[in-house]
Amino acid sequence: MATREQDWQGDWTHNGQPLTRQFHHLVQRVRAFDRRRSWVWDVLLTGFYVTACLTDFLSGGWKSVTENPDTPTWLLGAMSLGFSAPLFWRRSHPFAVLLVMLPFSVANVWSGAVLQASTTLLVVIFNIALRTRLRTLLWSYVLAVAPFWIAGFRYPDDQGGPGALIVPVMMGLALSAVGGIAVRTRQEYLASLHERARQLEVERDQQTQLAAAAERTRIAREMHDIIGHNLSVITGLADGGSYAAAKSPERAAQALEAIGTTSRQALTELRRLLDVLREEAPTAELTPQPSLRDLDHLIEGVRSASLPVRIKTHGRPHPVSTGTQITIYRVIQEALTNTLKHAGPGATSQVSISYEDGGAVTVTVTDTGRGGPHPNGTRGRGLTGMRERTALYKGTLEAGPLPTGGWRVHLHLPATQALPAPKEATP
Repeated sequence: MATREQDWQGDWTHNGQPLTRQFHHLVQRVRAFDRRRSWVWDVLLTGFYVTACLTDFLSGGWKSVTENPDTPTWLLGAMSLGFSAPLFWRRSHPFAVLLVMLPFSVANVWSGAVLQASTTLLVVIFNIALRTRLRTLLWSYVLAVAPFWIAGFRYPDDQGGPGALIVPVMMGLALSAVGGIAVRTRQEYLASLHERARQLEVERDQQTQLAAAAERTRIAREMHDIIGHNLSVITGLADGGSYAAAKSPERAAQALEAIGTTSRQALTELRRLLDVLREEAPTAELTPQPSLRDLDHLIEGVRSASLPVRIKTHGRPHPVSTGTQITIYRVIQEALTNTLKHAGPGATSQVSISYEDGGAVTVTVTDTGRGGPHPNGTRGRGLTGMRERTALYKGTLEAGPLPTGGWRVHLHLPATQALPAPKEATP
């Protein structure tokens, strides 16, 4: 018993697939074939109706419902072909097919032959509803029904009068039109779903591309901050060590030691940044996270590169978010790096950090250098990175030469969600 039940279930599901799924799969395959070779289906359907209409004519079956059994044979043959052969173009030119059939429909009801071939009008009305505008459908319905009104009054039924023929025809054509509208509505709904899915895929790809571009920009900005600053410091130390090598070997050794320390720090930060790009390192930090606690080390590195720096703090330090700390650190780092590159010998720099009431922070970095522009027309590409960072937190950044000489960078960040207060750098 169990075996029979299992066999029956196996036949029902066919390799684990429900019968409805099999049917749906079959319908999809038929539709795909129809899209590729629509003429095959058109030939088959037209051939079927031509065969059926000619069979009805040649076998004399039409005589069982005709009002005029003496209708000429040539007219019967012409009407049989006139109602069936044009169906080949029902999808490409449905309204034209109706117009071609209309004279045969008039001849059919006027002669009293009343061939069953006239039921192909149902197929034509269905295709008109499926493929044309509502206005065209209404006109087509009127044209298709009009000849049968003639038949209703020319050959009234003894029991029901003219309506006995007209009402069934009108109902049949109306149902055919409703069926076409229903299929068309479902097709348009499915097409809208496919279009929506396509748009979502396009939007997803665009978001992925934008995210990748933003990530590349972020990584490029971090690389600029890390490499640009540390190489500037190393260059300053190397120049100072080379100058002091002949007169003060001890100072030269200190410079070499500072170069090693700065290089190791740069390599450490680069490794932390590149770990982000490694898929096999899911525990890697998303980005190097310098904070205000690291300002001491930053200032000492710049001072060791022969740039005197003073740092002042105004106001009472309050908790600052992690993102704000990174922005402040990177702006100070970039400003001091530019001073090392372009301020010239004998320049000094001052960093001022002001904690304002309400949570805002203002940072001003000035130097006493030449204050001239970068050889390429700007003070490097770092200013763009600083402005991008500042814009992320809705802050403002101003950079430009001072009237008395030198350069000034002014950063203002509004209040953000506070995190635990950092340990501030000391002068």
